[in-house]
Amino acid sequence: MKNFINIRDISTKDLKKIILDAKKRKAKRKKLNYLDSDKDSPLKGRFLIQMFEKSSTRTRLSFYLAVRQLGGGALNLRKDELHFGEGGESIHDTAKILSNYGDIFMLRTDSDKKLEEFKKYINIPIINGLSPSSHPTQILSDIFTIEEITKKSINTLNICWIGDSNNVLNSLIEASIKFSFNLKIGCPKKYQTNKFLINLVKKNKSKIKIFNDPKKAILDSDVVFADKFIGLYDKKNKKKKIKDFKNFQVNSKLMSYAKKKAIFLHCLPASRGQEVSAEVIDGQQSKVWQQALNRLHVQKSILLYCLEQLR
Repeated sequence: MKNFINIRDISTKDLKKIILDAKKRKAKRKKLNYLDSDKDSPLKGRFLIQMFEKSSTRTRLSFYLAVRQLGGGALNLRKDELHFGEGGESIHDTAKILSNYGDIFMLRTDSDKKLEEFKKYINIPIINGLSPSSHPTQILSDIFTIEEITKKSINTLNICWIGDSNNVLNSLIEASIKFSFNLKIGCPKKYQTNKFLINLVKKNKSKIKIFNDPKKAILDSDVVFADKFIGLYDKKNKKKKIKDFKNFQVNSKLMSYAKKKAIFLHCLPASRGQEVSAEVIDGQQSKVWQQALNRLHVQKSILLYCLEQLR
């Protein structure tokens, strides 16, 4: 049994193995419909339980289809539908019930502490579908997308992040350490990433640099990431924050400092006119729709990894 909670917890070898499996599985599905199973149906008879404490579009769709295409089934649960949410049932007891009914559990949560408690008490693999400090499934899928589009290994590319320090960036930093790629972060000084990750960067001597000038951060980049300035877990003054990030919008002028063939990625949902201009996200350099669809293919291989069926 293996969990998928943070990028930093998983070996580089296993992360690369997940991506390689996803590439092979995607290639074999060209003539299949969404609900057609993969020919080997490796998860036939297996059951995925998903719990959502936060809104979700891509994570919900991709995991549901992922387990279906692998031959299994899935059920989505909301906290307000369970005794855990409204009836006062403990995480300990909820975890034990989930362990009795399912083969694997995916949690999209509003609390890192809750995720750790479920991990402690549950007897089946657990996947972090998003938490306040981490979004590992998103970033592994993004690496898949980058290599698929560029036809190059990510460790040969210059990756750039423009915007706030959030859970997606945290996982991107961890991935930079695991895959040894150059990462430049453009962020206002008072919004820089937490001390734990800064120390992790120093400890691993990774290729990460932080800039307070977005032009310096994006210079000569092959890939440019952006995300919402006001995130799911943001409790700061929203008007002030938008003002502080005014010069960090990824628009055509800023993209001109990246390489000519640079691609733009965004995990979505996006706020056109804030962190990214419409001309960029809807333009030729944008690969956000391919990025979103690839969540499905990588999710499948993550499920197989957790259930120890990854070949």
